[in-house]
Amino acid sequence: MQFLVYGLLQFRGVFKRQKRLKKKAKLKALSFDKQLFFMSLILTAFGVIAVADASSVQSMSSFSDPYYFAKQQIMWSLVGIGGLVFAASVHFLFWKKISYLVFFLSIALLFAVLIPGVGSRVLGARRWIYIGSLGFQPSEFAKLGLAFAFARIMASKDYKKWVPLAVLGAVGSLIMLQPDFGTMLVLIFIGVSQLFVGGYPFFYLVGVGLIGVLSGALLIFFSDYRRERLMTFFQSSSDPLGSSYHIRQILIAFGSGGLFGVGLGQSRQKQLFLPETATDSVFAVIAEEMGFFVAVLIVVFLSYFVIRLYTISMRCEDTFGLLLGVGISSWIGGQMFLNLASMLALTPLTGIPLPFFSYGGSSLTMILFSVGILLNISKYGGK
Repeated sequence: MQFLVYGLLQFRGVFKRQKRLKKKAKLKALSFDKQLFFMSLILTAFGVIAVADASSVQSMSSFSDPYYFAKQQIMWSLVGIGGLVFAASVHFLFWKKISYLVFFLSIALLFAVLIPGVGSRVLGARRWIYIGSLGFQPSEFAKLGLAFAFARIMASKDYKKWVPLAVLGAVGSLIMLQPDFGTMLVLIFIGVSQLFVGGYPFFYLVGVGLIGVLSGALLIFFSDYRRERLMTFFQSSSDPLGSSYHIRQILIAFGSGGLFGVGLGQSRQKQLFLPETATDSVFAVIAEEMGFFVAVLIVVFLSYFVIRLYTISMRCEDTFGLLLGVGISSWIGGQMFLNLASMLALTPLTGIPLPFFSYGGSSLTMILFSVGILLNISKYGGK
């Protein structure tokens, strides 16, 4: 988290310098960031391999096909790469024109998922809209919609201080009706980072933080399963076959891997001991099979990827592009942090996918599409 905080401090300074400019800088067309492009392809490819390996037993058990999830991930990877190429070819200032339209469309989809017969209830939560056999999570689209809206609001000369808070509150409330506490935390990462970089008064930010902590405490207090997860975090040895089962199996996977791992494809925990092997817990399987050193390399690579996103955002001479880049960077970086922190028992478990590595078409395609926007910013953002 240190590099995230340092980066946001730097961006806040960049934004203030931009506000002092008397004339709007003319944006220059540059070569797009090839490093970011190839890193995205590498992460996507390794993600497919990770899903194919981690999900094989679960796929065989549920679909009588050990490569069912892998095939789905390959399909969504191709769709996502197509979205990346498309977004990279569209000038980022185009999104400024339709940013509110995208935001209100995301709000409409968040409403739709709550309607019986439209949204589908899976594991007690309404997070999916199915069209035939294809499922889509509106919450993933809402992350980009929020980044668009905040960038547009904060880039305007005059805006009411309560407007961005109302926007964040509206999206967060709809997400909690699903409910999806993990996604709400990611939305907070996005919104607060853009507010901070955009020069939002620090006094108001402190107030927002206090309100957020209070709201989170109330959400935990009035929810049995969230309260149980919090107590499990503090007392991980209690109820080993019940509330603490998941985190105990994760820690067993990490411990079994040691320094060099048990070997690719040789995980014992994925033999239906570890829940959600293809999604939330995929990193635990990677650590078990490939060991500590490879796990650290993956974390370093992902961290450098996020730093690259922030660097491109900082170089943008357009305020909207800078703020949009910060929002997207904080989305991917925050999601990475929350997943890894929960896997290492540094925070209570949250159902947040690891960017690029976790199975899920909605998450992967939206992340790749958003990276495409950053690629366009790297080309037309100036500097």
